[in-house]
Amino acid sequence: MSKTKVTYSWAFKEFIWPRKKIIFIGLILILIRSLAALVLPIASKNLIDVIIPSKDMNGMYWLLLIVFLSILVQAVTSFTLTKILSVEAQKLISILRTQVQRKLLKLPIAYFDNNKSGALVSRVMTDVEGVRNLVGTGLVQLIGGTITAIITMVLLIQMNALMTVFVLVPVGIFAFIALKAFAYIRPVFRERGKINAEVTGRLTETLNGVRVIKGFNAEEQENKIFESGVEKLFLNVKRSLTATAFITSSSTFLLGLASAGIMGIGGYFIMKDTMTVGDFISFTLLLGFMIAPIVQMSNIGSQLSEAMAGLDRTQELMNMPEEDDEDIRTIKINEVTGNIEFENVSFSYEESKEVLHDITFSAPSGSVTALVGSSGSGKSTIAGLAATFLNPVSGKVTLDGVDLAKVNLSSFRANLGVVLQDDFLYEGTIRENILFPRPNASEEELVAAVKGAYVNEFTDRFEEGLETVIGERGVKLSGGQRQRISIARALLANPKIIILDEATSNLDTESESFIQKSLQELMKDRTTFVIAHRLSTIQKADQILVIEQGNIVERGKHDELIAKKGRYFDLFTYQSRI
Repeated sequence: MSKTKVTYSWAFKEFIWPRKKIIFIGLILILIRSLAALVLPIASKNLIDVIIPSKDMNGMYWLLLIVFLSILVQAVTSFTLTKILSVEAQKLISILRTQVQRKLLKLPIAYFDNNKSGALVSRVMTDVEGVRNLVGTGLVQLIGGTITAIITMVLLIQMNALMTVFVLVPVGIFAFIALKAFAYIRPVFRERGKINAEVTGRLTETLNGVRVIKGFNAEEQENKIFESGVEKLFLNVKRSLTATAFITSSSTFLLGLASAGIMGIGGYFIMKDTMTVGDFISFTLLLGFMIAPIVQMSNIGSQLSEAMAGLDRTQELMNMPEEDDEDIRTIKINEVTGNIEFENVSFSYEESKEVLHDITFSAPSGSVTALVGSSGSGKSTIAGLAATFLNPVSGKVTLDGVDLAKVNLSSFRANLGVVLQDDFLYEGTIRENILFPRPNASEEELVAAVKGAYVNEFTDRFEEGLETVIGERGVKLSGGQRQRISIARALLANPKIIILDEATSNLDTESESFIQKSLQELMKDRTTFVIAHRLSTIQKADQILVIEQGNIVERGKHDELIAKKGRYFDLFTYQSRI
C-alpha cells in the first residue's frame, strides 16, 4: 500500500470517523444552504416568464418573500456551519498539538540529538494545522459542493441537455488538470514543511546563541545562512504558486469558453423560440451554481493536499518507536537500593563505530564513582547509559540485579537526579526552577534544598530573593549561581542515583568551595557518578575509572592511582601545574 493511501486511511480513522456526527450535521447544513440557494434561479424564471408578463403584483410579493426566506436560510446555515466545524477543527488542532508534544517527549535522547529544536517546534505547531481542512469546512464543502454540482447538473439537463453537455466538456478537462496538479503539489507542500522546519530551527539557534554570534562578529555569516534558507522556502512556494496559478488560469479559460458558448447557443434557441428568456437566465444562474462548487473544490483540493502533506510528517513522527517501550520495559521498580553494575557493556552511536568496548565495573549503593579521561573518551556515554538515556549495544547495565533495559523508565527516573555541565533553567523565578522536579514540595523542603546548595548565599542579596526572575536559560545569573540552583533542584528531588556531569566546571574558587560542601550533602547515601575534568573535585571518590578511547585503562582510589604513576597520575600532575 502506498504511503499516500496509508496517510489517508490514518487521517480518516484518527480525525474524521470519530467526528462523523458533527461532520454529518455539517453536510446536512451545507445541503440545506445549497438547496436554498437554488430558489433564486428558479424564481427568476418564474418572475420573467410568468409574473412580469401578467403584471401579477401579489405573485411578485410572494416570490420576493420566498427569495428573502431562502437568503435568510443561507445566512443562518453558513453561520452555524462555520461556528460548529471551525470550532471543532481548532479544538482538534489543540488536541493534536498536545498529542505530538507528548509523543516527542517519549522519543529517545538520540532523536533530539539529531534534530534541531526549532524544527521540532515546527512539527508541533505548524504541521498539525492542516487538520482543520479535514474536520473544518474544507472537507464538508468538498463533499457538499460535489452533491450540489450533481443536483444542479440534473436540473440543467432537464432544462437543456445540449447546452449542459457543451458545458461538461471543458469542466471535465478542468477536473483532469486539477487532479494532475494536486498530485504534483502534494510533495511540494511536504518538502515545504521540511524547509520551514529547517529555517525555523536555524533561526531559533541564532537567537539562542546571539552572544556567541556577536562575540565573533558573525552576524553577516548568520544573515547569509538565513537568507539561503528563506530563498529555498521562496522557491518551494514559487513551485506551488505556479501549479495553483495554472489551475486558476485553466478554470478561467475553460469555464469562460463554456460561458461564451452558452451565450451563443442560448441566443440561438431564444431566437428560434425553443427557449424563453426566463429559461436562459435560470439556466445561466444554475450553471453558476454547478461551476462555483467545482472551482471552489479546486481551492479546497489544494488546501487538502497541504493538509495531508503536514499530516504525512505528523504520522511519521507518531509512528516512531518510543523510548519507554511497554512491551520490552515491563519491570516497575518501587524500592531502590542503588547497586549499579556494568557487565561487558559496548556501545556505538553509529553502526560499526564503537565508542565503548566491553566496559565492566560495579558502583555499590551509596558509593561515588568518578569518570575521568580525555575529551571524547566515553565518560559522558557511560553516564548516559547509567541514566538510561542510552541503551547498550551489547552487555547490560543492572540496577539491584535487574537489567535496566527491561525496567520501566518512569519508575527508574523517579529515583534519578542529574546536574549537567550546561544545566537547563527555565525562564521564570529561582523558586520555580528549584521546585521543577517536585512542584508540590513543602516550604521546609524547599528551604532545606536552598541552604544545602548555598543558593541563599546569593539570593539573600537579591531584592526579590527566590522570586527573582532569571531570564531565558538563566542568562541573568553567573555560571556558579546557575549551577547551585541545579544542585538545589537535585537535592529537592531526593533521588537515589545522581549523575554529576562537570558539576563544578563553571564555578569560581569561592563558588566551588560552597559547592563542594553542598555536593557532599547531595552525594550522601546516594549512588553517584561524577564526570570531571577538574580532578581536584573527585579525590574523595570511592573509585576512579580512567577512560581512554572507550576502555577502562585504570581504576582505583586517588592515592592508589597516583602511586601507580600511570595515566591518572599524568592527568593530575598536568592539571596541578596549570
